Amino acid sequence: MTLSVRDLSFAYRKTPVLTDVSFDAEPGGLLAILGPNGVGKTTLFRCILGEQKRYLGTIAVDGENMRGFSARETARRIAYIPQTHGMTFRFSVRDTVLMGTTHTLSPFAQPGRAQERIAAEALEKLGILHLEDRSFDTLSGGEQQLTYVARALAQQARTLLMDEPTSSLDYGNQIKVLSVVKELAAEGYTVLLSTHNPQHALRYADRVLALLDGRVSAFGPAKEVLTPALLESLYGTRAELYDTPGGPVILPVVDQNNKKGESQ
Repeated sequence: MTLSVRDLSFAYRKTPVLTDVSFDAEPGGLLAILGPNGVGKTTLFRCILGEQKRYLGTIAVDGENMRGFSARETARRIAYIPQTHGMTFRFSVRDTVLMGTTHTLSPFAQPGRAQERIAAEALEKLGILHLEDRSFDTLSGGEQQLTYVARALAQQARTLLMDEPTSSLDYGNQIKVLSVVKELAAEGYTVLLSTHNPQHALRYADRVLALLDGRVSAFGPAKEVLTPALLESLYGTRAELYDTPGGPVILPVVDQNNKKGESQ
C-alpha cells in the first residue's frame, strides 16, 4: 500500500508546524523520518491518522484520498505503534493484541474465534506467543514494544506508523525491535518510523525524510541523504561517516581544543 503526501501544511492557530511537505512511502520499504525536537514529526503522523483534520494538501493511500475517512476506514489501512512509557495497564498480552481487531467488529460485539486466531498468529510471528497470558505491565520495554507491533499486525493494515519506537529501550531491545520492523518491511509492509537516532536510519531505513523547521530538508535513499552537511544542519553537531565491515557508521566530531579546555 503506497502512502502519498502532497503539499501538506498544518498550523496550530497561526503558528505553522508543517509547510509543503511531500513524499511517498511504498510497500516493501522502511522510511525513517528525522529531525530535531518540535520539527513536526508527531504532527505529521497525527495528520496521516486523521487526528488533525485541518490540514492543507492531500494524504492518499493507493491513490485514494483519506480526507473524510472515518476512524474505522483509516484503521483498515494504517496501524499506529506508539512509544512505550512504562505503561501500567493490566490487560493480558492476548487482550492487548486483540484490541487491534476491534475495527472489524460491529459496536459492542466481542472478539470471536476468528479474532483470537488473528491475534495468536501475530504473536507467533513476532516470537512472543509464550507471553500471551502475561499482564502487559509485567513485560520489559522490548516485550511491550513487540506487543504493540503484534497489535498492529492483528489490525491487518498494511501501513505501519511508528513514533520513536526505540526511544525508551536499552541497546539490545532497540536492535531486536528494529530488526523485526525491517523484516516486516521486507515482507511488503509500508513502514514509516520517526527516530532521533540517525544511525538507526542509516542502518535500517531504505529512505529518509529529513524535516527542518516544518519543511522537507532532504528526501531520498538513506545512504545518499545522510551526509555530514545534513546532520549538522538538523542537529547543529558535526559528524562524519565511516565505512566499516558491518556497514557505514556515523560518529560525532569531537573538538579536541574544547575538550582540553574543559579538563583544565
